Amino acid sequence: MRSRFSPRHLARFTAAALIGAVLSAPPSSLAAPDSERRPNIVVIVADDLGYGDLGIHGGDDVPTPNIDSLARDGVRCTDGYVSCPVCSPTRAGLLTGRYQQRFGHEFNPGPGRRQGDGDGFGLPLDQVTLANLLKQAGYRTGLVGKWHLGYAPDFRPQRRGFDEFFGFLGGAHKYFPGSDGERGPIYRGAEVVDEQEYLTDAFGREAVAFVERHAHEPFFLFLTFNAVHNPLEATDKYLDRFPSISEAKRKPYAAMLSALDDNVGRVLDTLHDKQLDEHTLVFFISDNGGPTQGNGSRNTPLRGDKGTVWEGGIRVPYLVRWKGHLPPGKVYAEPVISLDILPTAAAVAGATIPPGNNLDGVDLLPYLTGQKSGSPHERLYWRFGPQHAVRQANFKLVKTRDGEPQLFDLAKDVSEQNNLAASRQDVLQQLTAAFATWNGELAQPRWEPQGGRRAGQPGARRAGRKNAAEN
Repeated sequence: MRSRFSPRHLARFTAAALIGAVLSAPPSSLAAPDSERRPNIVVIVADDLGYGDLGIHGGDDVPTPNIDSLARDGVRCTDGYVSCPVCSPTRAGLLTGRYQQRFGHEFNPGPGRRQGDGDGFGLPLDQVTLANLLKQAGYRTGLVGKWHLGYAPDFRPQRRGFDEFFGFLGGAHKYFPGSDGERGPIYRGAEVVDEQEYLTDAFGREAVAFVERHAHEPFFLFLTFNAVHNPLEATDKYLDRFPSISEAKRKPYAAMLSALDDNVGRVLDTLHDKQLDEHTLVFFISDNGGPTQGNGSRNTPLRGDKGTVWEGGIRVPYLVRWKGHLPPGKVYAEPVISLDILPTAAAVAGATIPPGNNLDGVDLLPYLTGQKSGSPHERLYWRFGPQHAVRQANFKLVKTRDGEPQLFDLAKDVSEQNNLAASRQDVLQQLTAAFATWNGELAQPRWEPQGGRRAGQPGARRAGRKNAAEN
């Protein structure tokens, strides 16, 4: 007898069943078999951080000693990427370990989609999150900071695997009470709170409190600062550190980055004070490259910025620290991606990936420790509307909104200036064919992008920039 369900409905049913299995499974069935305490997981995400602004990447006007310490005490992945050049899709990919285009989460929400709209925008409910997996493995899970994965109640953090939530739901938020740039309230759980502290400091405070509350049990902290995203707002405490910077955007940006670094340091100090350094795996990334015209960030030496598939839009600071387990000060040059965070965290936590929940990320630990050689990925892919890119070894194919595909050798030309398409037609054709195959596996976008038009159509770039504060 013919099924009453379409293939699409069957796919949704299967995914829903997988989530049900995860959520109903007893923690002991997913936990690591050994009696030792499983490591804590801390994932720190900066927002719109320029690749060249950290000291470890050559930044010389804004000291970032705390963030830099993660590289000194752990591994710096020089060729670390995110799966999208804008905020919300990157977060969807990070939390699922899958290319977000597979489930239609290709763009930030379009205009008019704000908290309470109930319009369906959000990380699809049939996707298993890292928080789901770790919670069922016996971890206490907490999100502090920016969400940007759905406003309606079913899409909010505490329905997606997080036990605790302090932060905001949208894509941007003011830093001062009563200042311009409001994008919805601050929540503690489901309750609106009247937060009076500078927001970066408030997020640092709450992250420290979460670690202190759960220092004696395995925990997962997803710390998603909105710094250094617009609006450009900083306290005198941080502004006064940069008397020699006079650029209108660069000065407040520097102050905001300094605040971010201070609060990363507060969390790292708390882990140390609680003797958790060797019991905590820490990741640090940015959600995309810096929007250099928008906030004064710098992506040096990379070409492009947020919203593009040039290196400046998708290559980000990517640091991994696990004291006593990862070699300190190691520089790792193979391409890795934010999709790798979920399988890496799940592996060290002893969490089981549900059958059929096919991941695009891989467990990085064997590669970072040297147990495995070679590259974790044969290829990495990006699709953002009509833009796309493929990286294979050192070669990168780039197709922008307009023009012909271009080819670069990133080992020799990280700034993507020397187009090799004419001289290396063999590689160009190979990567073009690889993208076509991958692209055929993807879903249609579930909503229109920021600005209300498909990226690349006339006027879309202007509309996107006009609404950048919501991005």
